[in-house]
Amino acid sequence: MLILLPPSEGKTPAATGPAFDPNLLHFPELNDARKQVLAALVEASAAEDAHAVLGVGSSLAAEVRRNTVLAEQPCAPAHRIYTGVLYDALGYASLTPAQQRKADDAVVVISGLWGALGLGDPIPAYRLSMAVKLPETGKLASFWKKHLPEVLADHARGQLVVDCRSSTYAAAWAPEPAAAAAVNVFQVRNGKRTVVSHFAKHTRGELARHLLSRAGSDPQTPEQLLAAAAEKWEAELVPATARKPHQLNIILPGQDPQPS
Repeated sequence: MLILLPPSEGKTPAATGPAFDPNLLHFPELNDARKQVLAALVEASAAEDAHAVLGVGSSLAAEVRRNTVLAEQPCAPAHRIYTGVLYDALGYASLTPAQQRKADDAVVVISGLWGALGLGDPIPAYRLSMAVKLPETGKLASFWKKHLPEVLADHARGQLVVDCRSSTYAAAWAPEPAAAAAVNVFQVRNGKRTVVSHFAKHTRGELARHLLSRAGSDPQTPEQLLAAAAEKWEAELVPATARKPHQLNIILPGQDPQPS
């Protein structure tokens, strides 16, 4: 089982830690591409139009400045740097040591800066969305689409891919449809299904935690994934097509759920 997550847009900087070393990240084959994006980010963040290029407001000026000195910033494992709704629901710190080791092996984060990395990989806090178009690299989703497929297809071979990414990050790599399931979250309101972005993030984080912590073997097929999800939620599975993976639809009750 391979769980794909997006990064969080906000990051929690490490107070102390080692300097960034690309050789400590998963997928060293991506290091040349990572260096290109990092250099482009540093240059763009130092420019007068940095906020416009990065798509952020003036309130994030400190984060943009930090982008210019990322090589000097302390690093911490990605599961500590990434914070927010999804990662709070995943709750890495409260997993058992065995479950944390499983998470380190099973989870891959798709990132606009690093391409792909593991939850335990040491990184600095940064500000860069996959939706950004850097002057030196072009749109990051298109850039990584040229570099990720071979590396991740090999890594995913023989595993069920549980895709919990948002559409922005899903654009960077498409797993083999027959062996993947994209996770969608809906809420029923007035008899109709609606997309609920905040609780979609929360529920995807809860699903990742459930798959990492539940008893029994990991799901190896989309049908087994459906059965695992149905242990906690109302869920359905829409079969894959030639171009589109299976769709695991989780349906939340009409009343706004409260994060646990």
